[in-house]
Amino acid sequence: MSKKYVLYSGGQMDENRYIHQHLAELVEESRKSFTYVPYCYDQSDVFFRKAVRRYQRFGFDQFQILHLDRPSTKDHVKHCLSADVIYLAGGNTFYMLHHLKKSGLFGMFQEYSRRGGILAGLSAGAIIMTPRIDLAGTPEYDADDNEIGLRNLRGLNLVDFEFFPHFRNSKRFIDSLSKYSLTRKNPVYALKDGGGVIVNERRKTFIGDAWIFWKGDCTRL
Repeated sequence: MSKKYVLYSGGQMDENRYIHQHLAELVEESRKSFTYVPYCYDQSDVFFRKAVRRYQRFGFDQFQILHLDRPSTKDHVKHCLSADVIYLAGGNTFYMLHHLKKSGLFGMFQEYSRRGGILAGLSAGAIIMTPRIDLAGTPEYDADDNEIGLRNLRGLNLVDFEFFPHFRNSKRFIDSLSKYSLTRKNPVYALKDGGGVIVNERRKTFIGDAWIFWKGDCTRL
């Protein structure tokens, strides 16, 4: 089956419209359905309504929300997994991955991808789509708090790279990510807010400025 993924760096700025359009174009159906997965239940209804308004402009007309840290019926989970797109929202990466695994949805999302479903993620959601989420704790001065004590940092492993959102082109960030990349098995793609990566089969399309960190080297695309 086809592999189609969209990784957003973050922000809800105007530049993201290009990524929204790419996401919509990956869906081959004329009627497009969308499952929104918040990182936590708190205030998720507010962010869900914003997502509905945002993606309606790009042809999506069926929306549902799937919580990780609240129980859902089997029928609701089945309905959510039938959507054209599953979207993993931003938030605390460690908390989100913990509950993704605890809920049993981790394996279901992997199977959804194997069946050709389209997965999209923003910030934390995008990091979770990669092989590991170690970057959520890097650099120390700009990291998510692992208050939940998550030890198994393996992600959904849908792509062959790690993803660093909210990148700023400063010596401090470049030095930190260059050092981090020295011991990694996969390259690190870093993007500013408003940017992202579109994966369609083996083709990767970068939206916005992008940097690749690999074995200590930094290359700007």
